[in-house]
Amino acid sequence: DVLAGAALGACAAFAVRGMVPTRGQIVPPARARAEVPALEDGEGLVMVVNSASGSADRADALTDFLPGAEVVACQPADIQAELEKAAARARVLGVCGGDGTVNAAAQVALRRGLPLAVLPGGTLNHFAYDLGVEGPRDLSRAIKQGDAVRVDVGRFRSGATRGIFLNTLSLGVYPELVRERERWAPRIGGWPAGVLAALWVLRADRHPLVAELNGRTRPLWMLFAGNGTYHRMGIASGRRVDLADGRLDIRIVHGGRRPALRLLAAALAGPFSRSPVHASVQVHRLRLSGLAPGTLLAYDGEVTDVAGELTLEEQPEALTVYRPLTESLITHQSTS
Repeated sequence: DVLAGAALGACAAFAVRGMVPTRGQIVPPARARAEVPALEDGEGLVMVVNSASGSADRADALTDFLPGAEVVACQPADIQAELEKAAARARVLGVCGGDGTVNAAAQVALRRGLPLAVLPGGTLNHFAYDLGVEGPRDLSRAIKQGDAVRVDVGRFRSGATRGIFLNTLSLGVYPELVRERERWAPRIGGWPAGVLAALWVLRADRHPLVAELNGRTRPLWMLFAGNGTYHRMGIASGRRVDLADGRLDIRIVHGGRRPALRLLAAALAGPFSRSPVHASVQVHRLRLSGLAPGTLLAYDGEVTDVAGELTLEEQPEALTVYRPLTESLITHQSTS
């Protein structure tokens, strides 16, 4: 019985591993190594840390590997100013925090022409983890060896409002959910606030978004745009294998009754299915029009308002980031 139980457990473990691969099983395609400084002791790296994300310990651990690095801890209100000051004196701009903090750092790095070093320090850390940076050891190895690649950046603009997204951008249900969750979280806690927000935004016959797409005006429950293609891995949520494939991954859940069932059907059906309920397409550019004033847009965990016309565009290999590389992932620098 013991041997049979052990064998059954091992088989189940391998089955689950096949359906939900670990990041170590997902091998990204080879990319040309970008030209960046190799900082043996970290001198020239200025790491800005979002203290509110509770990531100070990770930044301190990084200095154990890179004693010459400068660490600047600050509150969220000071992040932008400290990033600008750090970029003025750094050879490499570093950031430690959640996806919203990383987004702010990427904007500064793009504007100043600096390579970016990302240390995960938030709740989800999608961008850092998709890069293969799990913690201080991974990042320090990449910085010491000068291992870096160029990755795509998604851009959006609507009138005077414009910005970038490294992970995802969405309209419709999700931005409203984020806004409601943030409104209730200080009073009842994050998880109960998320449940309450979901119940509020999924009320039947209430479409948070109406937009003109491909010459047709239609109600939408959600529009999702990924910076790069998000692949389904078994029953797991989507992950990106390649951060420089030059594509926006667009998913749309059309309006109609029973929004919860529509969203669930879209989640279960896979990334390339089409139906009257949902659709998926990969493009380099997308334009929406007819957005009502005050339409909420979420990007990398941040929320803003847009109105009228909204344009999304993929900017290929725009940002240089440090990434731990193995020999199988490195190609020779192209001569172009």
